[in-house]
Amino acid sequence: MTRPAIELSPVVRAKAQRLGRRGQEWLTGLPGLVAELEQRWSVTAGEPLDRATSAYVLRARTRDGRPAVLKLAVPDPGFPSALRTLRLADGQGYVRPLAHDAERHAVLLESLGAPLDESGLPVPRQLDILCATLRRAWRVPPPEAVPRPDRAHALAALVERLWDGLGRPCAERVADRALECAARRAAAFAPARCVVVHGDPHPGNALRATAPRHGAETGFVFVDPDGFLDEPAYDLGVALRGWCAELTAGDAAGRARGFCARLAARTGVDAAAIWEWGFLERVTTGLYLLDHGAEGSARPYLETAELLAGAAPPGSG
Repeated sequence: MTRPAIELSPVVRAKAQRLGRRGQEWLTGLPGLVAELEQRWSVTAGEPLDRATSAYVLRARTRDGRPAVLKLAVPDPGFPSALRTLRLADGQGYVRPLAHDAERHAVLLESLGAPLDESGLPVPRQLDILCATLRRAWRVPPPEAVPRPDRAHALAALVERLWDGLGRPCAERVADRALECAARRAAAFAPARCVVVHGDPHPGNALRATAPRHGAETGFVFVDPDGFLDEPAYDLGVALRGWCAELTAGDAAGRARGFCARLAARTGVDAAAIWEWGFLERVTTGLYLLDHGAEGSARPYLETAELLAGAAPPGSG
């Protein structure tokens, strides 16, 4: 493999730059860090992977010729939780970590195949795979600390800050509906229902296992967990969040309700909770991407949120 050039997506670069001096040091130190980890972990780094949104990710090969993936995360506070999740999961619903350096925000991972969103499978089948893989991933032991409903509050704060700050890029009723969903999920928060959620289990974060193995019975495992405590409905809301092309093709509300009902049926989780998280995540993802300069990626989320703002979850009449 040839030495890779340092090529970062605009989203990754923007995330690093928003960290100020620490982020700039990370950016300038990437070539040296790659070289250091190659020597320490006895790997050879190859070409970068272009789908990463929070890290510099490269193909690698171990000393004995096995493929691997080298991930150098942007140095934000979420990395320890992500690493903890991967280590405790030990391949159960997640990618296997082969080596790690928490202080340097670096991890060497097993090599995986193409993501679920490139599988060509119909949406219902993709939803079934996400549900089954999440049920395996939710077995990660929780930390001892009692969780708080921080996620709903944080997403509400993001809506309040960015909707106005970005010049109100979607209708007011969309922002209001998102805030209503956040308030309901915060009010319904119950520590006894919490699991270690993935945090972003969309089909692009579910990658095909290259060979059958324990913990990857669906044929796919998750990468890039956030690994915080919340209700399972949160992860399922993220799984509902996408599918923008399918929703804009017609009958957005009917299709979204059908997807939501399927997620609920496959997991036993309340459909209304999934719907509320899904709508809140749809709006906040659009605003977040827009704030990071990714307007082309942001617009489908906000446009579909407009179509769903007046819709009710399945089973509500």
